[in-house]
Amino acid sequence: MKMNKKAFILKTGLLAVCAAVTLGSCDMTQRDKRLVGGIVSAVADELEAHAEPAGSVKAAGASAVADDALLMQDCPDGTPEQTLRRTAYVTSYNKATKLPNWVAWRLTPDRTSGPAKRSGVDFEADTDVPAPRAEDSDYYGSGYDRGHMCPAADNKFSKEAMRESFLFTNMCPQNGNLNRGDWNEMEMACRRWAEQYGALYIVCGPILYKGKHKTIGKNKVVVPEAFFKVVLRTGENPKAIGFIYKNAEGNRPKGDYVNTVDEVERLTGIDFFPSLPDDVESRVEATADIADW
Repeated sequence: MKMNKKAFILKTGLLAVCAAVTLGSCDMTQRDKRLVGGIVSAVADELEAHAEPAGSVKAAGASAVADDALLMQDCPDGTPEQTLRRTAYVTSYNKATKLPNWVAWRLTPDRTSGPAKRSGVDFEADTDVPAPRAEDSDYYGSGYDRGHMCPAADNKFSKEAMRESFLFTNMCPQNGNLNRGDWNEMEMACRRWAEQYGALYIVCGPILYKGKHKTIGKNKVVVPEAFFKVVLRTGENPKAIGFIYKNAEGNRPKGDYVNTVDEVERLTGIDFFPSLPDDVESRVEATADIADW
């Protein structure tokens, strides 16, 4: 069993204390007491040095979303990446494009209902990322919607989760017809699947083809050429499916957008669900059939 550094320090320190006490037990001098006290103090200092910082996810008592390995995806080497853990989702932010590389979340039926409403919630620049960053003004007159990656309707369980879904690190410039049409229909399908299967892992984000990209606004927010979505259900019979949507108008059935997760990986360079056992990952990512859903 692999021992973490904190546990190793504690175990080593306690063994040292026990040894000192044993050696000095017949005639514990003041010198031995000082030795034991020094060891205990050193162990305490090391434990404090390796403790979680006060603002960390664990210390803050944040949602288990932050520790769920299936939410972490692997970007290609060299991709600018800042990982941001939110109440309901994790996003990998790219400071060069001012877009997420990917956004991942675990969707359960209870997350789609609750006290949080999207009405009255404003789109926000995310001050956790460096400037220049996407702002509301970048979208004015651009002809593009502020397209959610993790949708607002998946965050009704919490007012804070709903607010965070409107951060621009969860947004991409998206064709309005797509955003309100086929992309929205896919989001609704995922909520139905969550009801049916109990839980889903969803990852989505922009696809940027090689070459120069269009940008919007003074902050030069990149406009994606397309979008991906991959969906995983676990359990006794795990399944995964991928979808690719051009950032353009369309009115087509879901099946027209279906791709294997392997194909989405080929297009994006992202390794999805790397924490799955290798045999399961290989099996579920190689095939895709909308009839399985």
